[in-house]
Amino acid sequence: NIEARRWLNGMMHSLVQFDDDGDPLPETIIPLIDGGTEGFSGQARLILPRITSCFECSLDAFAPSAAVPLCTIAETPRIPEHCIAYAFILQWPKEFPDRKLNPDSPEDMTWVYRQALERANKYNIHGVTYMLTLGVVKNIIPAVASTNAIISAMCVNEAIKLLSFASQSLNTYVMYMGSEGVHSHTFVYDKKDTCPVCTSHVHTLEISPSTTLNSLLQMLCDKDGRFKLKTPSVTSSSKTLYMRKPQALEKATRKNLNKTMGELLEGKSGEELVVTDPVVFPETSLGLVLTFVE
Repeated sequence: NIEARRWLNGMMHSLVQFDDDGDPLPETIIPLIDGGTEGFSGQARLILPRITSCFECSLDAFAPSAAVPLCTIAETPRIPEHCIAYAFILQWPKEFPDRKLNPDSPEDMTWVYRQALERANKYNIHGVTYMLTLGVVKNIIPAVASTNAIISAMCVNEAIKLLSFASQSLNTYVMYMGSEGVHSHTFVYDKKDTCPVCTSHVHTLEISPSTTLNSLLQMLCDKDGRFKLKTPSVTSSSKTLYMRKPQALEKATRKNLNKTMGELLEGKSGEELVVTDPVVFPETSLGLVLTFVE
């Protein structure tokens, strides 16, 4: 769960306190050990807030979800997953227009499986199974017990080293690849200089003064953009532009969403905004300087 990891990463960094010289106080640093698996591959990492790179620094390394064009699913299926997607995306609404598919219902999933199998036979595609149908519909990541055991052992080993000072801790990232043998690779994941979580970098963004606040929020939430935020709120030095919570404040600032940034900032280019997001910055914020360009 990437969102949960981003939240935990942001919270651990917000707990760090600094001395008069700006150095983090060791007693306020809570290490974060993270691990994950997918099939025969896995990774483990150690994050020391404000010292090593953080989870947000590596966000660009996650591959975006592969989207299959609907025309491929409907007209030219090539793999078992296309047949399953056709059954639950296109066939189910036609057959049961008043009932939503329940992925936890054996009856519903059996119907999807049979429809997918029939379509697969029509196009001479092999490999449609009931378990694969469950995996596609529920978006299940395959889990292999041996991989889970190896990555879990890595994480526990790091926890023991941190508690006992028995050995050097992981620096900072290890990958396990077991699909074609047993191979692991350890490397240092560099800190991102412009990371909005573990650095105090003030970001700049060039926009047209005719850009609406709603469009700006969409830029901040763009999955392929620089920030990849979830539920941002924005304030300027003089007023609150948009605040999602509490409900009364959201209602009061909702009217600003369709206003242009030039209007909201009274044409002032170079204004620094404060952006908050409970998912990415639980207790901190992002500094964003807007520069108007025509």
